[in-house]
Amino acid sequence: MREIVLDTETTGFDPQQGDRIVEIGALELFNHMPTGETFHVYINPERGMPDEAFGVHGIGCDLLSPPQQAKPGQITLRDKPVFKAVGQKFLDFIGDADLVIHNAAFDMKFLNAELRWVNLPEIPWERATDTLDIARRKYPGSPASLDALCRRFGIDNSSRTLHGALLDSEILAEVYLELIGGRQPDFGLSAVAETKTKTEEVLSDWRPMPRKTPLASRLTQEEAAAHDSFIEKMGDGAIWKRYQA
Repeated sequence: MREIVLDTETTGFDPQQGDRIVEIGALELFNHMPTGETFHVYINPERGMPDEAFGVHGIGCDLLSPPQQAKPGQITLRDKPVFKAVGQKFLDFIGDADLVIHNAAFDMKFLNAELRWVNLPEIPWERATDTLDIARRKYPGSPASLDALCRRFGIDNSSRTLHGALLDSEILAEVYLELIGGRQPDFGLSAVAETKTKTEEVLSDWRPMPRKTPLASRLTQEEAAAHDSFIEKMGDGAIWKRYQA
């Protein structure tokens, strides 16, 4: 089974208010194991970068108002491709695989908006598996952010000082595998099921046999007398009388 774990970074919260995607990071799983295949792209959003969004991911300092000079390691966006230039490549990478996303509603609405704006086919919502929803159902009342789940599962996210789509996808892949039961959630289950079936076949022919030496009664004389008195009061129809010696 092929799955794509992905994350996006954006200029804000709502594509209908003019916000755009600025980064897509995705990696491939096959039978819940990373294959090493990834898709990663920075995107020119063709608009400015709000300070609040920049504070989250630190991408696009050249789109701030006023623009800032990029520091070592910072990513500029004016020189990056627009979504129209990378949209089809993204669709080619994900193919028909299911998508694993943390807070899927957020990323899906942005991806489908961007695809719709450049006349590319949208992604059916039912293809998205939301790890946020899985975590909330599995651990109700507990924090379910990516950082909180890393702490729960002992996953090292020390390099995550800011949000980044590819890094977050790599971390999310580990979280997802823990949420569904480990790197091989069905490991050994086939063999167990087969063994159980064979055992059940053997047990279906088994019948209890009487003990060679009956166990001694642990009732006291007083308890036995009280029981006999109780049965007498029930009359001749009492079922216990059928088994009295």
